[in-house]
Amino acid sequence: MRVLLIGGTGFIGPHVARALQRAGHDVGVFHRPATQRSVSAASILHDESNTQIAPITHVTGDRRDLAASVDQLEAFAPDVVVDLILSSGRQARELMKVFRGRARRVVALSSCDVYRACGVLHELEEGPLEPLPLTEASPLRTTLQTYPPAQIQKLQHVFEWLDEEYDKIPVERAILGDPSLPGTVLRLPMVYGPGDALHRFLPVLQRMDRGEPIVLEEKHAAWRAPRGFVVNVAAAIALAATSPQAGGRIYNVAEPESFSELEWVRQIAAAADWHGDIVVLPAGRAPADAKIPGNLDQHWVVDSTRIRDELGYREPIDRNTAIAQTVAWERAHAARSQR
Repeated sequence: MRVLLIGGTGFIGPHVARALQRAGHDVGVFHRPATQRSVSAASILHDESNTQIAPITHVTGDRRDLAASVDQLEAFAPDVVVDLILSSGRQARELMKVFRGRARRVVALSSCDVYRACGVLHELEEGPLEPLPLTEASPLRTTLQTYPPAQIQKLQHVFEWLDEEYDKIPVERAILGDPSLPGTVLRLPMVYGPGDALHRFLPVLQRMDRGEPIVLEEKHAAWRAPRGFVVNVAAAIALAATSPQAGGRIYNVAEPESFSELEWVRQIAAAADWHGDIVVLPAGRAPADAKIPGNLDQHWVVDSTRIRDELGYREPIDRNTAIAQTVAWERAHAARSQR
């Protein structure tokens, strides 16, 4: 199978490319010219040391103007297109227009933030808490563009592909609403691992390495959310891309258990070989930097049974190894940034 990755040089994309290659598929990556790309991502994608794996085909262009690169994209002749960086309904509609008649299926990365539970968490949805766990049939947000413009602008410094209209709900509608080009939607969790631009483990790990106690407000300590290790998430994406039965389907991608924040701190502590104090305080006694805004009574527990049952998905990397690798990378990254 020939699989084209759009945005394949970022955090997740290189791992998807490798998973596809190991399974014997031909991989193309659409990205900006090499001078604008991440050195780390480029080195992963250009590592052709294994002569048993066919080299990746590179197609350069601008994600914000796919139509301008239609000849190069068509020359690769993809069977399946995986877009890792869709940001808005406008981008998704352009994607479907470009590949209608040129590919057999499109796979789009969405987010578990499409669920109404996310709106309740951010206090944008009125009414009762959402029942858990969240399945692919759980209600979606009624309020679009959950994140305020200031937060979007901040995220754009990290993720250049993000546009001002960011919302995965219109993305999903466009991908699944085209009768002539089947789509697959993968709702991702909070993804951690080496290369994480958001450095999800770093604030806790820095306090541990400074010998400080970890202080959590009690509702935050109990709050549960979905997570996934980057290599495991990439394996799910590669599997969905190459499974014909995934056409027209939505899949949650997340680890089987949604641990609480307190449980995650304890697992990071074990991987970091840290034996300091973890303190949980009621809201009235917690320091300001331990307080998290939002309705933390709304947990974000996600059920990923469907992709496991229908496609046979299993995580290739166990959680202890995943956390240990992430801790080691964060420490190495912090050391490099201090030089």
